[in-house]
Amino acid sequence: MKNPFLPSAIAAAVLTLLNQTAAQAQTAEAPAAEPSKEVSKEIQQVVVTGVASARGVRKVDSAFSITTANEEQLKQAAPSSTADIMKIVPGVYAESTGGQSGANIEVRGFPSGSDSPFVSVQMMGNPIFPPPTLSFFEGSSAFRLDDTIERVEVLRGGPSTIWSNGQPGATMNFILKEGTDTPEGTVRFTTGTGSMRRVDMYYGGKISDGWYGSVGGFYRKTDGVRDAGFPADDGHQITATLTRNLDQGKLTLYARSTDDKNAFYTGVPLISSNGGHTISEFPGFNPLTGTLMSGEMRNFTIEAAPGKTLTKDLGDGRGLKATVFGANFDQKIGDWSVSNKFNRFDGDLNTIAMFTGNNPLSMNDYINAAIASANSNPATVAAAGGKLATAGTATYVHGGAVNGNQQVVQAGLWAVEKQLKSFTDELRVSKEIFKGNTVTVGGYFADYSSHDVWYLGNSHLMTAVPQASLINVTLNNGVIVSKNGTDGNVFYAPVASYDGRNTAGFVSDEWQVNDKIKVDFGMRHEQQKISGTISNLMSADTDNNPLTVYNNGTSMPDGSNTYLSRTDSANSFTIGGNYKLAKDTSVFVRANRGHTFVSFDDIRGAGTQAAANDRNLLPTPKVSQYEIGFKTASQLYTAYINAFHTEFDGIAFSQVLSNGQELHSVSGSKGNGVEFEVAVRPIENLQLQLTGDYQKSEYRDNPATAGKTVQRQPKLQFRFTPTYRIPFGEGNAAKLYATYTSIGERWADQANQQYLPSYRTIDAGVLFSLGDKIEVRLAGTNLNNELGLTEGNSRLTTGNTGPINARPLFGRTWEASLLYRF
Repeated sequence: MKNPFLPSAIAAAVLTLLNQTAAQAQTAEAPAAEPSKEVSKEIQQVVVTGVASARGVRKVDSAFSITTANEEQLKQAAPSSTADIMKIVPGVYAESTGGQSGANIEVRGFPSGSDSPFVSVQMMGNPIFPPPTLSFFEGSSAFRLDDTIERVEVLRGGPSTIWSNGQPGATMNFILKEGTDTPEGTVRFTTGTGSMRRVDMYYGGKISDGWYGSVGGFYRKTDGVRDAGFPADDGHQITATLTRNLDQGKLTLYARSTDDKNAFYTGVPLISSNGGHTISEFPGFNPLTGTLMSGEMRNFTIEAAPGKTLTKDLGDGRGLKATVFGANFDQKIGDWSVSNKFNRFDGDLNTIAMFTGNNPLSMNDYINAAIASANSNPATVAAAGGKLATAGTATYVHGGAVNGNQQVVQAGLWAVEKQLKSFTDELRVSKEIFKGNTVTVGGYFADYSSHDVWYLGNSHLMTAVPQASLINVTLNNGVIVSKNGTDGNVFYAPVASYDGRNTAGFVSDEWQVNDKIKVDFGMRHEQQKISGTISNLMSADTDNNPLTVYNNGTSMPDGSNTYLSRTDSANSFTIGGNYKLAKDTSVFVRANRGHTFVSFDDIRGAGTQAAANDRNLLPTPKVSQYEIGFKTASQLYTAYINAFHTEFDGIAFSQVLSNGQELHSVSGSKGNGVEFEVAVRPIENLQLQLTGDYQKSEYRDNPATAGKTVQRQPKLQFRFTPTYRIPFGEGNAAKLYATYTSIGERWADQANQQYLPSYRTIDAGVLFSLGDKIEVRLAGTNLNNELGLTEGNSRLTTGNTGPINARPLFGRTWEASLLYRF
């Protein structure tokens, strides 16, 4: 393996040489123009994510890649969900078209096919739930946006490999508002697409000498951006903080309670042609606004076992019912600085949702396939008295015959219960050893669990139209293919309880060599112990009738369990340096090596203890990253640009197909690219911003995929955002803004068989500020109604041509809000 310290050693030498050269050639600088208030905030922006000190470091002086967004920048981005914030972060591609929860988030050069294994979500510097991803859970699903958020910081790679839960990919850290000496209160009313009704409130201020508090939250009800025929998003949240200012320190307590139900949107019927390069509307189905879900199937039944049926509600979707409590303590004690962060998370993150299966086909073709399947099964033929089926009848569940040319689809109505709990704590102690050199030592502890009850499969036959109708099918030999729309059994129904514990120790050294050079180094050793008790499964006919083929072979626990466990340990490091070319301009270099551990789902998929312990089957993936970047901020322009190289060694992939089959593979990857965040202010009140990245990332170490492009990640993506502010009258202004987004072509799968074409969208908005008290905002997204795909059919492995299921962007949406500040 290449020596990871070599690039950093060379970089350190270059920084020293630059410093000596600059010292010899120093000349007087002309005084710069006084920056505007907004630009001054950007120049002085302090980030606290990825640094040893609780007091943080200026963004332009940080030796790593980090994107920040304050409250106004978040509102201007108009994110449709927490995951959708990542669209403002170069090097990250977020597929947030599933709704509020269940996003797929890819990080540049990191091989992932679903969920967000390389994105950690934090609140106040604490991971909300330590593992970033489990099946049917990804970190952004455990967090909801509202007006209690002061800002977000998104760190890519860098020193995050040694702090907190050691995420080598991206860390999204939300910082809450806290009370100050100046009381502040807001109330905001919002309406928009899907009959949205939402109110956000916040108030913060001083309680007494040294004590400050804040409280806020939201209530929302909406039919959703895709009309399912029933309320889709319904929920509320409340967040509070209590802060005590200490002599040379601070203690902040925070708590959040969320109860939110969100529809989860999966694929819809589309037409694919030209090898997937051309995507068009499926006849009778608007892919921008439609969904197969309907009121007819909202309350559906699961045949779980003989004599056991369950009723579930699609309106529950992928919801969050959880509480988070935490505390941040920072104190200076003589020459020592002590910091401790902990939180406790307890919540249900259930998934009651539709998952599309096979591609659309005609009713006649479906019946012919059903006849062939029934006639090839000896048990079914015997139950029919030896009579073979020669024809079938299809009727709507609500009455009436189905035309043989009617296009139909199959979709599973799945139910997954997940009860998650976790406790995390991180302690840091720092001391200046000699002038400019500070050493930090500390430890991290996490204890977490997940209790799962799954019912996958439960296929339903329906028309390929928005708000689909369910279909019954019987064959002329007495075989019942579909009853009340159900045409498939529950094919996977494990009950499992998992426990995990991570402990880590770390040490870092930060040295301000002189007023221009700062270097840092850190190491971390971490151990993970996970275990699971998973039910063994059997197959049975829930009604003991071979003619009802839709429930034959139903998966269910057999009453016994398998206990599996796994222990791993790994080392991580980071080394970097920052050289100041001028007061607000610097260059940085960074190298790190991080890791990820296997998860609960990995050991469950292994099946046996021997397989769970097999490091070839389930490796501990390692990732090396190298970066060199440039940062500058001035009245005229702001620029954050960095080049990166990643090398990923071994990660286990799994994929659940439409028939319940699980595919497993192990691959590595490598990638190179450049990220950019550039803003130019050529005249007063006008800003032109360009953000994005170009990368070339491909798989390696697996003959089946080596040389293929890493799935779901575009080579080029960028966002161009002009903003113009128009002052009028005393303290009044109108701000116009728009964003042109370009997402390049991608592959939906590792084998590069499912092509996803590039797409372009236009968003726009206007904000009216009427004095200091009132704000009126009107914003729209995808104003050009672009038909872009974020995901192909993840339940199939082959290329798609003709009728397909895939998940497109939401169509044109709008939102209007009125805010009153008091």
